[in-house]
Amino acid sequence: MTVLRIAILTHSTNPRGGVAHCLALAEALCGLGHEAVVHAPDPAGRGFFRDAACPTVSVAAQAVGGTTVELVRARINDYLHHFSTPAACDFDVFHAHDGIGGNALATLKHRRLIPGFVRTVHHVDSFSDPQLAEWQDRSIREAARLLCVSRTWADWIRDDLGAEADIVGNGVDLSIYRDTPTESDMALRERWGLGPGPLILAVGGFEERKNTLGIIEAFARLRAHHPGAQLVVAGGASLLDHATYRARCRAALVAHGLVVGPGKAVVETGPVPQADMPALYRVADVLAFPSWKEGFGLCVLEAMACGTPAIVSRQPPFTEYLAASDALFVNPADSEAIAGAIAQVLVPDTRARLRAAAPARVAAHAWRACATRHLDAYAACARAQQEPIHA
Repeated sequence: MTVLRIAILTHSTNPRGGVAHCLALAEALCGLGHEAVVHAPDPAGRGFFRDAACPTVSVAAQAVGGTTVELVRARINDYLHHFSTPAACDFDVFHAHDGIGGNALATLKHRRLIPGFVRTVHHVDSFSDPQLAEWQDRSIREAARLLCVSRTWADWIRDDLGAEADIVGNGVDLSIYRDTPTESDMALRERWGLGPGPLILAVGGFEERKNTLGIIEAFARLRAHHPGAQLVVAGGASLLDHATYRARCRAALVAHGLVVGPGKAVVETGPVPQADMPALYRVADVLAFPSWKEGFGLCVLEAMACGTPAIVSRQPPFTEYLAASDALFVNPADSEAIAGAIAQVLVPDTRARLRAAAPARVAAHAWRACATRHLDAYAACARAQQEPIHA
């Protein structure tokens, strides 16, 4: 076996799905005998949101205020500065997971410091700003090989860009995400003032593509029948500006008389350390994840592995990797249907059925298998690395 040195580039050290994917992928690649090093700009200098069983590099980055365009430009330049010498580019494969890393690698390619790169497209955003849209397009268009975590986005790339992408899927670490309760479950309940419930968990913060407004409307309906219910909104670390949508969510909460805070109807946790996520899934009665747009929706598998039923949108990518018996599927535009699905999950028979289906589904998504599916693309790029770079 040829051992590969792989530089994996992600946009942040914070707990977002794409960052979690990069760390788990690199760990699995190292388990296969390769050396995979995850890089991310780290303006706070705190390192990644969790310890990793793979090498990581916190790329020096300056704190940036201002617009999203200014922030993205700064992060691209952080990468360009880091990889500015041949010694820093001493990898067999470069693999970007977003537009920031992809643009940096495209520029390095034009500077003849690297021959090419692999790009995983988790999902494609709809940017109103032309510069952000151009950066996103360039990061995909200039890649030597394209990968996707779902068929949905591979089809989009084929239909809109005329390019082919291999599907590599996603994974869940069953050594971390388990349904066996621990002492941390009760500690987490006490920390956030979580009562007997029912507890509805939403992951991703107040973000439009996560359909947080739809979840709020559904939760308000549920509270009419379950006055002790609590909505836990976890996560939310993002480079993009969601202030306008967040304000709309806040207005909806006020309109429904839903107070935010520990022990209140709505508990906003902010980013949650990975060590706490299994406990958070376990104490929740249901994961409400009726997203408008996802690359894959990794938290669905994590919740299922922890014994927590999930509600998802009746659309790809969820319909790609989940069977009808694995979760409850809803129209994301119908808050009444979302509320009805939450109420249905609280019925013991439905809950037991969904929990019984979970082990077989999550077992089919192992990180080792996901890592193995990357190797053909890596091998092709490694061969290109060995060829002379011509002007």
